[in-house]
Amino acid sequence: MTVIGEDGQPRCGWATSAPEYVAYHDNEWGKEIRDDRGLFERMTLEGFQSGLSWITILRKRENFRAAFDHFDPEAIAKYGSDDFDRLMADAGIVRNRLKVNATISNARALLELGDGEFTDLLWSFRPAKQKVPKKLGDVPATTPESVAMSKALKKNGFVFVGPTTAYALMQATGIVNDHLATCIAR
Repeated sequence: MTVIGEDGQPRCGWATSAPEYVAYHDNEWGKEIRDDRGLFERMTLEGFQSGLSWITILRKRENFRAAFDHFDPEAIAKYGSDDFDRLMADAGIVRNRLKVNATISNARALLELGDGEFTDLLWSFRPAKQKVPKKLGDVPATTPESVAMSKALKKNGFVFVGPTTAYALMQATGIVNDHLATCIAR
């Protein structure tokens, strides 16, 4: 459902309940990201969001950036047990052992790929055609492309990237455009 925001503009229904949602929806969600670091940040945040509300991650995003060296894969790949302990003690982020370990593992997996190959890999799953959703119920949680992306990422050593997380990553980074047909951001 499209909702009219306080400014009178039509937006996707999920995007109007908090100022952080409005800003994220209008300025970031669905905008194309085509660089390894930007995609790595979004993949990491989508992984941390798993099982939580996205607003929790949005409100902690600057803390995540500070805690994880602004998502520099080279820095994160060098993290050892002291860094893990530091992250697990940081109340400014989501302190989940599996998700922290996944971030470190994924930084290492990204570096195993050549420069730009992570971006190319993710964007290779952009669907040739996509239906324009008319209501929130038209937006899937997974697609054949997100299932294939998840498998390809896992084959390349990435973890904590199931099909639902992969699809959320696709939405967040403009690989797919799930803004509703009547949304101002479409």
